[in-house]
Amino acid sequence: MAEGFLRIRGFGPLLLLAGLALGGCEKLAPPPVPRGNKIEADKLAQITKGVQTRSDVAALLGPPTARGTFDEENWYYISGNTQLLPGRYLELRDRVVVAISFDRRGVVQDIRELKPDEGRDVGMVSRETPVPGTERNLMQALFGNIGRPTLSDSASSTMNNPARMGR
Repeated sequence: MAEGFLRIRGFGPLLLLAGLALGGCEKLAPPPVPRGNKIEADKLAQITKGVQTRSDVAALLGPPTARGTFDEENWYYISGNTQLLPGRYLELRDRVVVAISFDRRGVVQDIRELKPDEGRDVGMVSRETPVPGTERNLMQALFGNIGRPTLSDSASSTMNNPARMGR
């Protein structure tokens, strides 16, 4: 009984060493990669509500990262840094979302920065949309190839082709 305990206790320094080695892997991770269209504060300050239009905003900030799903009245500039950490998934850090709203004439109506707590998690649906015609019934499985041309039919028709006989 004491021998088994000593063997397990001998793994303590080994486990400690493995934990330190894995903790140090974060130092070897690649640097963060900037993503999206980061808006600089001085450029954002140049936009005045009720004065600038869509074309003015696009000339100053560039094209938006996303537009409103059902309308053109909302533009979103999304930026952030991603980093791939060893043994983990891609991690998103420092996300910034700037929303610019326009009225019907295309003039800036509102500018706001959306905070991370204002976002909502969207659950993915794991169901699949059925596609008609992809299931084969028993009769199609048994007799589905009757009447279809086969490779041997196309090979024999090529050999009996009068245009190819002289070659």
